[in-house]
Formats: sequence, C-alpha cells, structure tokens
Amino acid sequence: MDETELLKKYNSLYLEIIMKYKDYIEEQEGLYVAELPKLVTPSDESVKGLAAIIASKFQDYNYADNFYDAAQLSYEFVRDSITNVTLPIQFWLKPSLTINYAAGDVFDKAVLFCSLLIALGNPSTKIIIVIDENRRSFVVYFEFKEKITAINIEKGISPFQDREELLKSLGVAEKSEASAYEFNDRMYTDIA
Repeated sequence: MDETELLKKYNSLYLEIIMKYKDYIEEQEGLYVAELPKLVTPSDESVKGLAAIIASKFQDYNYADNFYDAAQLSYEFVRDSITNVTLPIQFWLKPSLTINYAAGDVFDKAVLFCSLLIALGNPSTKIIIVIDENRRSFVVYFEFKEKITAINIEKGISPFQDREELLKSLGVAEKSEASAYEFNDRMYTDIA
C-alpha cells in the first residue's frame, strides 16, 4: 500500500473516532461567549514570532509609521497562508495551533489576525461577531490615526469614520434581531 492510500485510511479512521465522540468533545471544548477573550493570545510565542517576521519586512518597524502596512501584510498572510478548514465538530483553535497547522476556519483566522495586530502594537484591535438566523460573520477592526479599519477575512478591508458607522454597516442596531459580540484579549461586550 502506498503512502497516500495509508494516509487516506488513517484520516478516515480518525474522522470515524471524532464523529463517535463528537458530543463529548464539543461539551468539553465548549466556551461561554464571555470566555472568548481567552482565545486571543498576542503574548503567545508563536504569535509574537509571526509578528516579528511581519515587522522585519520594514527596515526599522515603527508603530506610528508602519502599523497600517503591517496590518495589511498580516491580513494577506492570514488570508493566503492559512488554509480554510471547517471541522465536523465545534472546536476552538488558539492562534498557535492555527499557525502550526496553517489551517483553521474563518473564526480561527479572525482570532489569529486580531492576536497579530495586538502583538504589532495596536491594543484597540477587536473582533465583532454578528449572528442572526441567516448568517454568522466575523470582522476584525482597529482604530489607527483617528480612523476605523474593518477587515473581513473573506471579503477584504473597509475604512470607516467611526465605530457607529461600522456597526451600521454590519446591520447591528438597537432593534436588530441579530446578536453581536465584541472582544479582544482584555474585554468582552454584548453589543446587540
């Protein structure tokens, strides 16, 4: 049996085991929404190492002069270098695992991206999750030079004048049916 066939058999067996214990894994893996900040890890060695690689693209990285361009490079890395993988179970990946396996779902990518931007010096970076009956979306945003930049890993970069304009664009309003949460490594807030 060649190596490819053996790998396929192992993968099928692993999937069978995972599906057999799916409920148990998801129960043990469960996080309350208010615990989401635990997933954002800008101080993790893997995240700091990746942030240092991105900062090294600049002759002498300076937050005030280079952060926006470093954010762009971070976005391109997460978008292009992290393979989109959706697991058959709900399983939260910390950024170190997303980096290690170069794979994750859109939420894992958003958490990695948020962690990277904080590691590059912007503690205002947050993730907004919007959930309603038809969609679940994840947007990473940061404040820099008195402007808001929002990045949807799947759709790209959008500038906003302020946070209210951003929330309106996401369909988050006082009378909205959507649930919305905002968090980073230091805070969590229900916003709708």
